Amino acid sequence: MIKAARGETPVDLLLTHARIINVFSGEIISDNIAVANGYIVGLGSYRAEKTIDLKGRFVAPGFIDAHVHIESSMVGVTEFVRAVVVHGTTTVVADPHEIANVLGTEGINYMLRSAIRQPINIYLTFPSCVPATNLETAGASLDTDDLLAFIDKDHIIALAEMMNYPGVIHGDSEVLTKIEQTRMQRKRVDGHAPGLSGRDLSAYIAAGISSDHECTTAKEAMEKLRNGMYIMIREGTGARNLQALLPIINRQTARRIMWCTDDRHPHDLLQKGHIDSIIHEAVDAGIDPVTAIQMATINPAEYFGIHDIGAVAPGRRADLVVFSDLKNLKVEQVFCRGLKVAENQNILPQVEKPVLVKIEPSMNVKGNMLDFLIPAEKDYIRVIEIVSGQILTRQKVVRASISENFAVADPSLDLLKLAVVERHKGSGNIGKAFVKGFGLQQGALASSVTHDSHNIIVVGTNDADMKVAVEAVIKMKGGLAAACRQEIQARLPLPIAGLMSEDTVESVRDQLDNLIRVAHSLGVMLKDPFMTLSFLALPVIPELKLTDKGLVDVSRFEIVSLFVS
Repeated sequence: MIKAARGETPVDLLLTHARIINVFSGEIISDNIAVANGYIVGLGSYRAEKTIDLKGRFVAPGFIDAHVHIESSMVGVTEFVRAVVVHGTTTVVADPHEIANVLGTEGINYMLRSAIRQPINIYLTFPSCVPATNLETAGASLDTDDLLAFIDKDHIIALAEMMNYPGVIHGDSEVLTKIEQTRMQRKRVDGHAPGLSGRDLSAYIAAGISSDHECTTAKEAMEKLRNGMYIMIREGTGARNLQALLPIINRQTARRIMWCTDDRHPHDLLQKGHIDSIIHEAVDAGIDPVTAIQMATINPAEYFGIHDIGAVAPGRRADLVVFSDLKNLKVEQVFCRGLKVAENQNILPQVEKPVLVKIEPSMNVKGNMLDFLIPAEKDYIRVIEIVSGQILTRQKVVRASISENFAVADPSLDLLKLAVVERHKGSGNIGKAFVKGFGLQQGALASSVTHDSHNIIVVGTNDADMKVAVEAVIKMKGGLAAACRQEIQARLPLPIAGLMSEDTVESVRDQLDNLIRVAHSLGVMLKDPFMTLSFLALPVIPELKLTDKGLVDVSRFEIVSLFVS
């Protein structure tokens, strides 16, 4: 590389007449880019084995997703990669938290094996909270010994989102040991602290937490920035925070802010894109294009200490994105390690497709154990109220609909029954509650994608359809199903840990779109009901959630009764 950089030997590739986005200086510089052995070795005039004339188009470093759960794409790693690389994403920092909650270290090793021979860079963070809480039943548990077996690996670059902020601020020894062991490796500890403020936030940061991607208001994000945190602005399918957080981006703060998707479903990946779509939306809203690109490139590279990506400069991997319009970014070409892998948002045919890594399915629940009856104890009930466009919920108290001494759904009031069926241990646990905000008028929807423990969740207007939908999920070894009049109307098998399909991302998109169409025909008002459904069992996001153990008041961090006086 030194000889190639000095011009003593020809470079492998020379990209000429490029307008380079310099993320260090904020300038746009017209020059040539010399590449050897997959790395940029210099800018300027070089002898080259191959030359490509970019004809004055812009070149940015490959985009980086600072925090993503690949499992939320509902496809395996290879199909996820093929969906995002055409949009200019050349590096992802993936938290395998979802599959780890189902399969533990076996799930993490599955993701590491699946990352081999991919055309983009895949780094993992070690899941910090498996299970996320003791208020649910997960498929596995990861302790400090499990962390120590992984944290020194090169491709494990951080401790993933520390959701157990009560454990941090109250000095839980297991939690603090994980943080300490990660910091001893000089690796980051990512945060997850929605709404945390004041002295509790100070305690959380003092423990060694570096970032947060759960901010939903500019006020919250600014408090965290002022206290030294890095902010990852999330724009996913279930949670979209970009518009609310735009006011925090200015010349002084921008270099401590990154983009992430967290969770994106197949239709968003294929129709909207990935990090490129966030850059586009930010620029449309008035953010300087170079600043928006810095937030997608050098910021996460420096944050995670990955020193050979994130910039168009000597010594950096030749991960490059080519486009013509700075203010209306549309990816035209993508280079990974100096090889052109995508053009006009199509992956090139010479890009190798790694063989699918196999893993056993995980489903341990019997259909004959399903009982969704709720004996009426009092006249009033706590209800989970959905907040449109967010994964947080509100807690309401309403009069129960009672029939023959049982609390039942009442679609006319948008009061639907919700249940979470434990699927890992065969315990027979079923949490039961009610939810408002779906709009379902008939039938039921069920899914084995249920953050974070990924038990089976079902929402419905009647018990019979709920049972049929759950039985379909069990039979598929995981997946999504819609039932009406005790018949399955649509389904999507997800046999990889009950989270991911073995099909192509386009096929999964089509099956999911059909499920959503069916859900809408049954009265659902939400744009993506299955994404919303998947977060209703997440007991680390306020205010009220349901797990297999019962209703969780997240602010109190405890199980509460469904019925109230």
